[in-house]
This record gives sequence, C-alpha cells and structure tokens, in this order.
Amino acid sequence: MNLAPLPVWVETILRTRKYRDLNIPKETILNLLAQPEAQKLVRHDQPKWLKRKLHNIVADYLGDPDYPSVTEEMGEVFSNGNENNQKEFCKKILNAHASTRERMDYMEAFYQGIFKVTGKPQSISDLACGLNPLAFPWMGLDGLIQYHAYDIHQPRIEFIFHYFTYIHLAPLAEHRDILADPPTLPTDVTFLFKEAHRLDQRQKGCNRILWQKIPSPWLIVSLPSESLSGKHDLVDKHRKLVRDSIGDSKWKITELQFGTELVFCIDKSSMKALLNQ
Repeated sequence: MNLAPLPVWVETILRTRKYRDLNIPKETILNLLAQPEAQKLVRHDQPKWLKRKLHNIVADYLGDPDYPSVTEEMGEVFSNGNENNQKEFCKKILNAHASTRERMDYMEAFYQGIFKVTGKPQSISDLACGLNPLAFPWMGLDGLIQYHAYDIHQPRIEFIFHYFTYIHLAPLAEHRDILADPPTLPTDVTFLFKEAHRLDQRQKGCNRILWQKIPSPWLIVSLPSESLSGKHDLVDKHRKLVRDSIGDSKWKITELQFGTELVFCIDKSSMKALLNQ
C-alpha cells in the first residue's frame, strides 16, 4: 500500500520521547488528518489537536509495564514449568493496566458468562487488545484456539507475541490500528473491550462502520459503567453508544454486567451468510 508522506511537523511529534518507541502506524496519522475536524483547523492549531488525539489513542494514563523487563521475567517464569507461578505472573501484568486490573475480581465469571451466550469459540479476534490476552488462563479455552490479538502499541504487541509462544498458542499478535485498517480475517468471536467509547472520541460515529466490517457472528463489546474516578455513572451514555452504533441492523443483544463493566454480546448471525459467500 502506497501512503502519502507525512508532514514534517507530524514527524517531529512522532519523534518525541512519548511516541518514538511506539511506532504508531502511518495509517493512523493519515486517518486522523483526513477527518473533517482536522481539515477545518488552521495550520498552527493542527499539532495541538493531533497531540490530543494521539494521547487518547495511546492511553498511557491506563498504565503499562516496562516491556523489556517483563519480557525477560516472563522467559524465566515460563521456563520453570510451574503453572501457578505462570498464572501469578499473568495476574501481576494484568494488574499493571487499569482496564484489565478492574476485571481481576471477576475474571473467570466474566468469560464463563460470555461463552455461555456465544458458545466456546475456536477462533477469536481481540481488537485493541491491550493486555487482555494474558487473561487466557481464566478463559477456559484449549490450546488449539486461534487467538488473533491486534493493538496499536508495538511494544505491547511484541510482548504478547512472546507470551503466545510461551503458552504454545500460535503467535497471532499483530501491530495494527483496527480503526484505520480493520482486520478482515473471519473469527467466531470478536472482542472489543473498553475501547468503543475511546474510538468514538477519536472519530464520532466510527463504531457503526467498524462493527459492520467485523467478520464475526459474535461481537462482544464491553464498556465501563462508571468513570475511572467512580464519580460519574456512564450506563445510559454507553447503552446509547451501543444502540447508535448498531443503527438499523437487526442484531440481537444480550447484556451482561460484571462489577463496573457492561458487556454487550451482539449476535451478528446474519453475517454468517456473508462469510459463506
């Protein structure tokens, strides 16, 4: 794919300490600059706008471990074959990121509830996966599953790639911006955990287009029921986001709740016919 060159001022931003090691896909930047909101800005306002958008996309405030250090530690933990130590390591990493830390108290029930609705999948797409793949020991799935993990954060994806190798899963971890370049590989279930609201902040209304493109009969969308501070109830707001994103599609929704996480199991079974064409 031939992509237009980035403006010099954009390259300057991407070389700053905050972004230089992330290798943010070029498609992401071009997708942002093509938005009508960006096009309306005068030249000197665009850098500030882009930085704000990138901050939301990268979400560094959610927390990440030191990936070189934990990758080395993972090698040591998984080389000794002690499953309890391996699970404790996964728990420690999941606790490093706000999105997965909040789920630790109900992790096993979370996946049992989802798979009771969808059935146990043979393949999964985990979009904007964060550190969620390290929850695999709590999912109740076997090692034959095809687990495709996608994330815009390259150091995180490299870590997950090594993790899949250590637990003997196919290392299907891919550095990708799922909004600018949605995956096209069909899977039984697609996860989109605690991300749809941030995608909507990036580009209003984008979830409707993305969800239509997802080639899975089941789309599992989770959203927080309250703000990170716990001061604001987000239930009605996020239910509306899901309804608006589904639009006129005749998809059935099963709603679950675990702790402060709303889970929408969206049955896109009408997609099965499309996948078989």
